[in-house]
Amino acid sequence: MTWVYEFAEGSKDQKDLLGGKGANLAEMTRLGLPVPPGFTISTETCRAYLALKETGEGDEPEGLADEVSKHLAALEEAMGKKLGDAEDPLLVSVRSGAKFSMPGMMETVLNVGLNDVSVGGLAARSESERFALDSYRRLLQMFGGTVLHVDGERFSDALDEVKKAKGTESDLDLDADDLRGVVEAFKAIIAEDTGRDFPQDPREQMDLAIRAVFDSWNTDRARLYRRQERIPEDLGTAVNVQAMVFGNFGMDSGSGVAFTRDPASGAQGEYGDYLQNAQGEDVVAGIRNTVSLADMAEIDRQSHDDLLEIMTRLERHYRDMCDIEFTVERGKLWMLQTRVGKRTPEAAFRIAIHMVDEGLIQMDEAVLRVTGDQLAQLMFPRFDAEAERTLLAKGMNASPGAAVGKAVFDSDTAVAWAERGEDVILVRKETNPDDLRGMVAAQGILTSRGGKTSHAAVVARGMGRTCVCGAESLDVDTKAKQFTVRDGETVSEGDVISIDGTTGEVFAGAVPVADSVVVRHFEGEKLDDDLAHAVARIMAHADGARRLRIRTNADTPDDAARARRFGAQGIGLCRTEHMFLGERRELVEKLIVAEDEAGVEAALTELLPLQRQDFTEILEAMDGLPVTIRLLDPPLHEFLPDLTELSVEVALAEERGTVDEHDAALLKHVRRLHEQNPMLGLRGVRLGIQIPGLFRMQARAIAEAAADRMAAHGTPRPEIMVPLVASVRELEIVRHEIEEVIAEVEEAKGVALDISIGTMIELPRAAFLADRIAKAADFFSFGTNDLTQMAWGFSRDDVESSFFSRYFEHGIFDVSPFESLDQRGVGGMVEMGTAKGRETRPDLKVGVCGEHGGDPLSVHFFDRIGLNYVSCSPFRVPVARLEAGRSILEKRPSEER
Repeated sequence: MTWVYEFAEGSKDQKDLLGGKGANLAEMTRLGLPVPPGFTISTETCRAYLALKETGEGDEPEGLADEVSKHLAALEEAMGKKLGDAEDPLLVSVRSGAKFSMPGMMETVLNVGLNDVSVGGLAARSESERFALDSYRRLLQMFGGTVLHVDGERFSDALDEVKKAKGTESDLDLDADDLRGVVEAFKAIIAEDTGRDFPQDPREQMDLAIRAVFDSWNTDRARLYRRQERIPEDLGTAVNVQAMVFGNFGMDSGSGVAFTRDPASGAQGEYGDYLQNAQGEDVVAGIRNTVSLADMAEIDRQSHDDLLEIMTRLERHYRDMCDIEFTVERGKLWMLQTRVGKRTPEAAFRIAIHMVDEGLIQMDEAVLRVTGDQLAQLMFPRFDAEAERTLLAKGMNASPGAAVGKAVFDSDTAVAWAERGEDVILVRKETNPDDLRGMVAAQGILTSRGGKTSHAAVVARGMGRTCVCGAESLDVDTKAKQFTVRDGETVSEGDVISIDGTTGEVFAGAVPVADSVVVRHFEGEKLDDDLAHAVARIMAHADGARRLRIRTNADTPDDAARARRFGAQGIGLCRTEHMFLGERRELVEKLIVAEDEAGVEAALTELLPLQRQDFTEILEAMDGLPVTIRLLDPPLHEFLPDLTELSVEVALAEERGTVDEHDAALLKHVRRLHEQNPMLGLRGVRLGIQIPGLFRMQARAIAEAAADRMAAHGTPRPEIMVPLVASVRELEIVRHEIEEVIAEVEEAKGVALDISIGTMIELPRAAFLADRIAKAADFFSFGTNDLTQMAWGFSRDDVESSFFSRYFEHGIFDVSPFESLDQRGVGGMVEMGTAKGRETRPDLKVGVCGEHGGDPLSVHFFDRIGLNYVSCSPFRVPVARLEAGRSILEKRPSEER
């Protein structure tokens, strides 16, 4: 087994083995770009290390130390220096690098190799004692926090004390004597907090740093980020050991981050941040505000021009927007990292189309460059341009969107308030990886420091959170839980603010929101907008590629019409129970409490014309497209008063001698129909068998509505779906009654109706016996919400708030099975039921309804197993359309794209 690889050995296609950072360092080395030499310890090594640690069978994989020694020797020879040498020390960075970018979630240690002796050698060689001591204090601070787990605020507070004594707020104003004191203070903190001195052996420093990077794969924040981004838990991280180059040599040096296009908007141009006399961590941490690349050109024209040339070369090589980290050491440009850059959804769609027009990629690839999740984010509302607002401040537009919420100043508060249903905006001077929980909980993030490449900006873009960074006019006091604007206005915790991630503006109070330009496009509005045009082109190509048809879940004509405008190809689930609410609840009550058949018939007679009108309007809205109407499904108790409340009300009335006869009679029926577990009781097909006139009435309303539409020269395509079937005999009984009703309507109206009859597969038994049930079904629609509840034994109404959070913590779930399909368990039943059904009826039409039909990962699964359609809420229809197209295009060989 090989554990360690030279940069020159790899390529960008080896991310599984070398991690994203290592693979791209190898690629840049192969391209002949100025990359400091180094080596990568593979992800396989991380997995082996963590497995040994878990079992207690060893400290590290066998042979790893020898391989590291061999590659370190080669690095020392290439650099002409020895690690930690007293006179001319080689210093290295030790950095994480997983297959998928996890910005700020894992550890980095810079300047490894410095100690009390080699710092003198570095000072002599650099001819700058201040630079050497600054590098040493950075090592102590990073090593202490990352490897030795000292509270980072201990170092920050000690540094602030020195700056305060000096009368400055800038690190750059500290001289060598000041930094010497900082070094001694940091060493004392390490000794006090850990019970041991900072290790002086350079190799021990490097080995401990490597282990710390491996261990950081399993930190709480890394686990949380992986759950958020759906990154597998078992990948592990690579470790990159690389010769240091120094951006903190002086004002002729610096570090920066650049994007080949604007990661917020997708526009072409120079985008990035540069910080003189700084190391890379200073840039992303946002502790000092950066300057733009245009400003860099005024500072160091040659390095700036070299950078732009490399940026162009990398973008054309990767055929995508690149995110680049670089350092300038005394006028010499060095490339430290490149990767395909994280971008906002808006930028993703624009960049994909721009690159098609530039001839870099084909339309197939453009569709694969965007996701349904990104499209969903583009459909979120934006601030109403006509609404009045009070501007508080303006920062950088780091991640677009409109966010309104109560200002909170720490992650714990953000999480606690969000859990009780509050919308919050997390406000910080700058964020760090430990703020991730709060960033996930918040509607948006606002910082007073940092730029578009700061931690807050990069993570917010990746999560789709609205973010405004670098609002310098805000004085954020996290301890006092408030911020002050330059004009003196103060915003305290709990005050409502609004932030616009598209413009960078911060407003007092709640600003009204309006439909996004993408929603307006889907609604049919003609817009002269490049984002709308980009979305239209990508959606058109996805529609041309996809096999899976997309329907909607709609119960009203308005929802049906909107879904049709959004591209729905029919209704996959029309829930008739929603038609019995409001004023009609009394009619259902009459049906339930009827004492005899005459009473039942009278109630059904009143309901029939109302149902017929419902179906007529929906069939009109979806004229020419299939409309699957589910017969009444929920238990009858949902239409009745609560047993306890009604019992108390009647008892109190009896005490007063004012009993209402209606309430007393109703209580008798509520007690008669009461069930301990109504979701597993009298509902669905069981209700239709128990009260046969109910399903007959609904079937008549559907058939008569279809006949009326035909008389109006429409093309109705109704489908009747029988819910909660577990036995073929249940379906046969109900189907026979429905067919009788349809025949009666055909004769009365003088028309031939084409109405298919199928069933909803939402019970495990139905999936296992699908071959038998298919004998009586023209189609199947899998109700994955109920099927998930039945398969897991979960009550969705209860479990998500009770123990799901613990299941996420333990890695039992990566995502809620109600949000994204459990493909192994529930998906296995869907796949089996489909195959069994088609054994009996090869032309069986199969779909799925429920919100899984609009979940991107689930759509790919349903396409892969051969379903005919998915059905989802109107606003998820465009998402499903896009993902169905992407599912097909992913299967095409890359050379055809």
